[in-house]
Amino acid sequence: MPKNLIIHNLEVRLQVDGDDGAVFTRLFNKHIQAWARLYEQECARQKHSDSERRLGDMEGHR
Repeated sequence: MPKNLIIHNLEVRLQVDGDDGAVFTRLFNKHIQAWARLYEQECARQKHSDSERRLGDMEGHR
């Protein structure tokens, strides 16, 4: 499983036309969803890899 990431301090500055809050929210949601998909895929790959490794270990103990 991937290691946890802790962000202690994050500062974001945006200069956009229109409603800054709405633009930030739209962009944040877009990118956090993309990150979440990649994270879930990595977790699934790791789980599959761990499962494959356990199967390989079991073959030697027959």
